[in-house]
Amino acid sequence: MLEGKKAIITGASRGIGKAIAIKFAQNGAFVGVNYLKSHEKAKETLEEVRRYSDGVLLHGDVGKFEEAGKIVKKFVEVAGGIDILVNNAGIYQRKKFMEMEEEQWDETMENNLKSCFNMCRHSIPHMKERGKIIFISSQLALKGSSHGADYAASKAGMLGLMKSLALELAERKINVNAIAPGTIDTDIIANYTEEMKRRRAEEVPLKRIGEPEDIANVCLFLASSMADYITGETILVTGGLYIG
Repeated sequence: MLEGKKAIITGASRGIGKAIAIKFAQNGAFVGVNYLKSHEKAKETLEEVRRYSDGVLLHGDVGKFEEAGKIVKKFVEVAGGIDILVNNAGIYQRKKFMEMEEEQWDETMENNLKSCFNMCRHSIPHMKERGKIIFISSQLALKGSSHGADYAASKAGMLGLMKSLALELAERKINVNAIAPGTIDTDIIANYTEEMKRRRAEEVPLKRIGEPEDIANVCLFLASSMADYITGETILVTGGLYIG
């Protein structure tokens, strides 16, 4: 489905990003594996990618404008261009709003939202017709959070950016969409006990917590030619936990 395509996935060393990188490689894409801290985990992701296709490690902080530019420059030099950008990198710091310091708010916005501006700003000039930009947002962008206002606000901001870019880039035939995951079995719920996971699964109409591959499957569809007539949309992947 992605044979010959060149894709950058931010935050691809683990979790959803890793699943997307592997899924894209399985479908023929050359994959740029971006990471910041987890070098060994990023290497593991690249090893998995190279079982199916090829790729390159892209170390750097996408929340910093100049570093994002260097990441894109390296990828273009190696791959020859960019067809797909997946803005997946982000952090989730659980804290009540009145307990939150300014530094936490700024850190979340830089990692979750400004990183998207940075990567899009540097990547779009290298994209041709049928390019795809995908944002990994969250159901909390739509419903809010009682213990992560910074996270919910940053993910909602991603959707505003996504819709604006979809309108602006339509004349260039570049599709821009978002995925809003529900509860997915990643590091975000790493501190859940098995009992907590069981109770959470019971709240989901489909009676299970999502897997990273559930998001990767939808991301593959949006990155492929099958989604050429879809732009400016947010696809909820929540097992029915949020229907709105």
